[in-house]
Amino acid sequence: MVSAAAAASSLRCFPPSLGNRGPGAATARGGLVRLSSRRARSTAGVAAPSREAESAASLGDLTRVDFPILDQEFDGSKLVYFDNGATSQKPSCVMKTLDEYYRFYNSNVHRGIHVLSAKATDAYESARTKVANFVNAANSREIVFTRNATEAINLVAYSWGMSNLKQGDEIVLTIAEHHSAIVPWQFVSQKTGATLKYVGLTKEGVPDIEQLKGLLSNKTKIVVVHHVSNVLGSMLPIEDIVTWSNRIGAKVLVDACQSVPHMPVDVQRLGADFLVASSHKMCGPTGVGFLHGKFDLLSSMEPFLGGGEMIADVFQDKSTYAEPPSRFEAGTPAIGEAIGLGTAIDYLSQIGMQKIHEYENELATYLYESLIAVPNVRIYGPAPCQTVHRAPLCSFNVENVHPTDIAEILDLQHGVAIRSGHHCAQILHRTLGINASARASLHFYNTKEEVDVFVDALKDTIDFLTSEH
Repeated sequence: MVSAAAAASSLRCFPPSLGNRGPGAATARGGLVRLSSRRARSTAGVAAPSREAESAASLGDLTRVDFPILDQEFDGSKLVYFDNGATSQKPSCVMKTLDEYYRFYNSNVHRGIHVLSAKATDAYESARTKVANFVNAANSREIVFTRNATEAINLVAYSWGMSNLKQGDEIVLTIAEHHSAIVPWQFVSQKTGATLKYVGLTKEGVPDIEQLKGLLSNKTKIVVVHHVSNVLGSMLPIEDIVTWSNRIGAKVLVDACQSVPHMPVDVQRLGADFLVASSHKMCGPTGVGFLHGKFDLLSSMEPFLGGGEMIADVFQDKSTYAEPPSRFEAGTPAIGEAIGLGTAIDYLSQIGMQKIHEYENELATYLYESLIAVPNVRIYGPAPCQTVHRAPLCSFNVENVHPTDIAEILDLQHGVAIRSGHHCAQILHRTLGINASARASLHFYNTKEEVDVFVDALKDTIDFLTSEH
């Protein structure tokens, strides 16, 4: 049997010494760069666990050495990165892939006949195949590379929605959707006359599936839902939603940004017509995401953007279009980023998505139970139990304390990075009767020990913010 330490070592594509090359401490808040007086410094390299410690080492302990950015201190506090719902960190092998692409075979893809173009094309299309295999698509031609999940949803809204929706038609969404899954359909609704129908929350604070089922009718043309909520941490029964929608001939689009990085996702089993995700949440580079669409559906859709690559022939008065996925990839794509996503998928696959999911379920329960024990804390979404598994995130508020103040003090005084605000879910926050919340979101390279640090830091932060000065 391969030891845990040996398994972890096999994941490391870059020397751990690269952890000594940490970035500076400038951080962004509200679109502005804040030049902190704190000085970021790298801590000593993390050694592989000893044989005695192998059995006790968690997945987080074994993998965090692959993420140099985590190996930092801020004013004596080790960085605790709990903002993975916004973006994940990148393993060294992904950064190495990007570096190698730009150093050794940077070139445009598909039409060049020279060796650099051929190598870049092979790597780019190999990444598409890796994405297809990762989500078990029937064919790699069902994978369209986009800038991110937001663009992927807009692609469906414009290319499918504008051609297939009309006045009197209905689009069903939940109030817990990310703005990226709402605003594009508002545009479509305003232009076509289709109506948006929203599913509310149950008394447990999760989208009401029975209400969703009741809203479906022969007027429903598409159902737009998340797989896992980026605020509530809850998961929707996509297979059931697809079954109900299919009975009335409605399409289903799934926002899988918070599920694909954390659990096995099988698009053929789910059965949705469209599914979107972003690279940067699954340990890959920013600037690339993907749309999975059933091939016959993609083939029936008009292009989203016009330009090079998406055409078959161009005449003075008209053009004919390439087959998918090229039809939807106008212009030069994010080549290095797509190749980097392929490496991220290799990394995640080598660990195993089921192993990641099981570890994160344990971590999610520990986070929830540790956080709910703090006085005056309210967590949004369902409590974990044997039948309900939360995603590894908790959005919460503390009575009489603003969430942005909490996030600021956690950062400045404790080196703990969480998020505050509406998390691109203003409708949901209004429904909950709040304007904002704090969110701690974890990934497989986080640990229970970090949860303990976070909770202790939160208690100190609450004391600091509520004490009389």
